Parts: sequence; C-alpha cells; structure tokens
Amino acid sequence: MFIRNFALASTLLVSTALTTSAWAQSAEKAGGISNGTVKIGVLTDLSGPAASSNGMGSVVAAQMAAEDAADGLKVEVVSADHQGKPDAGMAIAGRWFDVDGVDAVADMQGSPIGFAVQNLSKQKSKIMLLSGSTSSDFSGKACSPLSVQWTVDTYGLAQGAAKAISAAGGKKWYFLTVDQAYGHALTRDTIEQVKKNGGEVLGNSVFPSRNSDFSSVLLRAQSTKADVIAIASASGDTETAMKQAEEFGLNSSAKIVPLQSTVQDMKGIGVKTAQGAYEVAPFYWDRNDETRAWAKRFFEKAKIMPSGFHAGVYSSVVHYLKAVKATGTDDAGTVMKQMESQKVNDFFAKDGYIRADRKMIHDMYLLQVKKPGEPTGEWDLYNVLQTLPGESLARPLAESECPLVQK
Repeated sequence: MFIRNFALASTLLVSTALTTSAWAQSAEKAGGISNGTVKIGVLTDLSGPAASSNGMGSVVAAQMAAEDAADGLKVEVVSADHQGKPDAGMAIAGRWFDVDGVDAVADMQGSPIGFAVQNLSKQKSKIMLLSGSTSSDFSGKACSPLSVQWTVDTYGLAQGAAKAISAAGGKKWYFLTVDQAYGHALTRDTIEQVKKNGGEVLGNSVFPSRNSDFSSVLLRAQSTKADVIAIASASGDTETAMKQAEEFGLNSSAKIVPLQSTVQDMKGIGVKTAQGAYEVAPFYWDRNDETRAWAKRFFEKAKIMPSGFHAGVYSSVVHYLKAVKATGTDDAGTVMKQMESQKVNDFFAKDGYIRADRKMIHDMYLLQVKKPGEPTGEWDLYNVLQTLPGESLARPLAESECPLVQK
C-alpha cells in the first residue's frame, strides 16, 4: 500500500491459468486482453465520511469478485482514495487510464466524483460501474454508453420512501439537503413523488457537506410543524442530523426520514435514535440464506457487514468479468454489449438487466429500523417489510432524458 498523486492504493493480483484453447482463440479473434491483464480500479472514499459504507469494503468486494469470477483471466484490482475531491478523482482516473492500463472503474463513491470522471471514461473508452454514485441524472440527461448505474439511484429511493411514508400518514414534508449533486437530485426526485402521493412540501434547507451543527435548520423545520423531516444526505451528515434531531425532541412530533442511508449509518446512530426509520435499500445482509452466506464471507475479510454499495460493487465486477470472459476481449464497447445481453443472477439481483438508459434494473427492499430490545446482534438492525419490484421504482423510459433511449 502506497501514497501517490492523492491516491491511497492497494493492489490484488488474481491470476489463473487459461484453461481452454477455444477461449484463447476467441480472445485473439476479438482483439484479446490488453497487456494480458484485466485491470479494475476501485475509486472510493477511503478516509472520509463514506469510508464505512464504501471505502475499503468496496475494495474487498471487488477483490472477492475477482477471486470468484477470474475463471482463467488474469485480473488485477487497484484502489484509490479520491478524498471527496472531483479534481483528485479526475487525476487518479486519468493516470489509471493513460499510464496504468485500467479497463474499468468500480464504485465511484459520490456523484460529484462520478460526473467528473464520466466524460473522461467515455473519451478513453473505459467502462464505469457506478455503485456509490446515486444521482438519477446518471441514467437521465447525463447517461453515457459505457456507464452503468448498478446499485441505486435517487429516483428509486424517492419512489419507495414517498410511498411508504405517505402510507404511514406523513403528509407535510420538510427537507434537509446536502449541497452536492446527489443531495439536490434526491430532494428533487422525492419532492416529485411526494406531490404525486398527495403530500405537501413546506420547505427545504440546504447545508454544506460534513456539517457539524444542524441546530438552525432543525429549528426551522420544527417551526413549520412538518410531520416528516427528510434528510437528503449520506453517511456522516445523516448520522449527525438524526442524532441532533433527537436532542431537539423532533422525533416526538415528526418522522425523521433518512433518504439515503446504510447499515453502517444506522449502527452508528443506534436503534434508540433511529427506531422506526424507513429505508429503501438495494440489499440487506440478513434477508435470506444467500445474502447471509455472502455477508459472512465479506465480514471475515472486511470485519464489517456489507452495505448495499459493497454488494453492488461485487455484483457489477462479477458481471463485467463474465462479459470479458465470454467475449475474449476487454474492448469496452464489445464488453458492454455482452453485459447488456446477459441477465444478472446472483445474491444481489435476480433477473436483473441493463436498460437503454444505463440503469441496472433489480428489486429493492423497504426496511424499517428495529426497536430497542428487538435486535439479536450488533448488525441485526432492520425488519424487511416489503420487496419493491425494480421496474416500479425506475423512471419510465417514456419520461427519460437519456439521449440513448429511443422514443
């Protein structure tokens, strides 16, 4: 592990012997693997507020995917810390593409980072597997032919949250929005769904990332007598806002709703504060035997239970490597066509598929944080209330702003 150009990088080399001459012949026909190695870069937050929900867990997930799906390929995984800075992310990705021979970038924690790197990946003909970039614009007006939004987007989060909270009696909403691309997209998409469900929006306070004092915005929200206070942020900011909301006694008068959160966030907040909170999630480790088995393997390596982002990194990298294997090349256009042609079937998604708007469609889950006394272990935090069909949470293609969608 070493530091270079803003990057904290670690490398895993997974190599197995080529097992069939048929594969070698197909690889030669298709142009083969550049430099004989499929190289995957995990660009993530290794030292900031998303280090638990993404971070080294995303690197571990990609390494596990390489171990499981190499199948005759020589695969190398490198990782880097973008430090929450789009320019740092650009610098890292530029070196990966131009010097280090990286073929695909995974995770891309943070929509500002994702947007900064996306044009570069398109210019350099590199695939982006977006797990931690959640703005719905990645499958909307900013869609790219070589990017796939794999795990979750703000439109799906908004759809699920608005329906669940409205059904539970929440009608008057106030938003706390982090001043970043995904925060604004999450609030925008949720407001749209709140209005569709007959709700009313009483206001929106925008706050800076890594905010430590929410007193003024919480008091403003409280003064409106909103019965829902929706937090459009992630990780550290969500945790701080929810803890301070309890200190101000807002939990007794309003539903505090984290619009984007993870199992790590809720563990940090604690069930006493977070009890009853709804979450729309792409994955929960304790949902069935298959998710528990993979989570156990992950925990042994990462020492935490996996978030949906971690699971999405694994799923996307496995699908990518299967496509490389099937086509015998790491040419981005060829591989992407193969990825589109094959369904995704693993512990993360059943019959998932990549739409024309570059969104991977898969089921999501409505979770609710357990009450104190209910958990049987430190990571036993949620009840799974409902399976939400993937198409029901996706923006209809007829409404899509993605230029790749034919109407």
